Amino acid sequence: MKVTIDQDKCVSSGQCVLAAEEVFDQRDEDGVVVLLNANPPAGLAEDVRQAAVLCPALAIVVED
Repeated sequence: MKVTIDQDKCVSSGQCVLAAEEVFDQRDEDGVVVLLNANPPAGLAEDVRQAAVLCPALAIVVED
């Protein structure tokens, strides 16, 4: 699994962090998503996919 983010699209909703805090974080100054792990382990795949679905800006792309 490979995860990419588009920080320019991010609207700082934080849904990604709630869904997969091991993979996503937010910048302190503006809340924009920060990718902690571009290749998360298989055990986090469901959480990462959920984060992508929940993202209101569609700023997360997941490739298998």
